[in-house]
Amino acid sequence: MNFEAIKKNAQELIRSAEYLNRISTDNDYQKALVLVEELIDEDYEGQRLLIEVLSRNIEEWENRAPEFAEFNARVAKLDDTAVLRLLMEQHNLGVADLPELGQKSLISRILNGERSLTKAHIQALADRFGVSPAIFFSNVREKVSHDLNVLTVEQLTAVVRQVVREEISDQLHHAA
Repeated sequence: MNFEAIKKNAQELIRSAEYLNRISTDNDYQKALVLVEELIDEDYEGQRLLIEVLSRNIEEWENRAPEFAEFNARVAKLDDTAVLRLLMEQHNLGVADLPELGQKSLISRILNGERSLTKAHIQALADRFGVSPAIFFSNVREKVSHDLNVLTVEQLTAVVRQVVREEISDQLHHAA
């Protein structure tokens, strides 16, 4: 096996798309958005690892870029009911569209502040919308956001490993 070629290919990959490591500009951000959308549309399961890396980098950029500062400040002040309202608005949902929370009357009472979201409700919402349950707790939203940024290096390492495995597989296939 030619590990030098594998390392060179991995380095070229990262150099050709630096936003795999970190998004530093709006241009990188736009490229990452386009690429993640293409990967999702073309082969989600086969590209899941790369999608995760890009998603984390996109999220990190959205958490620190000046153009998102006002939005992020507003989100940080949301209580659990406001987070639920925001998710419902983003997904064009009404009270009838959330059967995992219970009957429409219960959902209305939650939205009106008469009832609180339970742990089971929060987990069901997190599962449905693909978000961390922590977003429903304002005091931990910032910490979760920071913790996700730490995973970027680990995720990048995993992508490089995947590229190396594919390169080894290709070399073995051509050698046979």
